[in-house]
Amino acid sequence: MLAVAGGKGGSGKTTTALGLAGALVERRRRPLVVDCDLDAPNLHLRAGVPRDPGVDADSPTAAAHESSTVPGVDVLPAGDANGDDLAAALDALPDSRPIVLDCPAGASEAAARPLRAADGCVVVATDSREGIEDAVKTAAMARAVGTPVRAIGVTRVAAAPARLADATAADTVPVPAAAAPLEAPETAAAYAMLADYVEPNT
Repeated sequence: MLAVAGGKGGSGKTTTALGLAGALVERRRRPLVVDCDLDAPNLHLRAGVPRDPGVDADSPTAAAHESSTVPGVDVLPAGDANGDDLAAALDALPDSRPIVLDCPAGASEAAARPLRAADGCVVVATDSREGIEDAVKTAAMARAVGTPVRAIGVTRVAAAPARLADATAADTVPVPAAAAPLEAPETAAAYAMLADYVEPNT
């Protein structure tokens, strides 16, 4: 189970979660992306699926829909779930397929919950002073709850800043700017690189 996290809203977490899942489809996997942002859910909008029904603690994958924007990726929208519903659903998700958790921004308990459930984390950042500071905080929060940081995805750049790798002690992957990042070949290559950190040698 992989958490895609970041301290700042608008950094590209949701797009990165879908793009990374799309890269796993290319490896003949059937990933499930779960919207863990209960306060501001938007995964369903990017993925082109209905908002409801959402996370159900009793049958967590029953409400999943195949994405119309990233075929082969199943999406579990947040719906009207609360924190307890989400926590129970995360515990019940199958381990037979890749699970990608689209995390909320910030450093609250809501942001820490999916990080604790995950086996690894990809931090999404922007190349700005504030974006780098947020990435450092998110990486520290992930490690504090025992979740290793696999890589840092730096969005809308041709090259990732070296200071970010130094500050987070993690490899960085630049994700170039694109008008349609879930369709562009240059971003697909970056998402494939991120997938190498998640599922190497596959």
